[in-house]
Amino acid sequence: MINIALYQPDIAQNTAAIIRICSCLGINLEIIKPCGYFFDKKKLDRIYLDYLENCNLKFYESYENFLENKKNMRLILLTTKSTKNYSTFSYYKNDTLIFGRESSGVPKIIHETIENKLTIPMKNNARSLNITSSVAIVASEALRQINL
Repeated sequence: MINIALYQPDIAQNTAAIIRICSCLGINLEIIKPCGYFFDKKKLDRIYLDYLENCNLKFYESYENFLENKKNMRLILLTTKSTKNYSTFSYYKNDTLIFGRESSGVPKIIHETIENKLTIPMKNNARSLNITSSVAIVASEALRQINL
């Protein structure tokens, strides 16, 4: 199954929408802490509704902890700093698609250590898509390719 990893997400509402996407499409969701908000199910039930119950969600205390659990697995970074189109990439089951913070993406060291970096092509004057839209676009293509 495809995995979505959110690197230190900033905005609870975006995470909630991504939980809904993952829940509906059967995608594993991994959150790399720290988050830019307090993740409390009781307080956020209004945002997450019942989708949180149906989402295979895993937390990692740090990026290092995440990497330890991803040995021998392919990591793919989605970034505006790539020229490789997400739709021409060949996805495999168990790939992990990493999305950076809404405010700042991922640190340079992560860019340097991940081999596969993809982008969603946009108009030249566009800065970036909302992370929720990006997850939906790329996850749908990955699932299409692996016939799920």
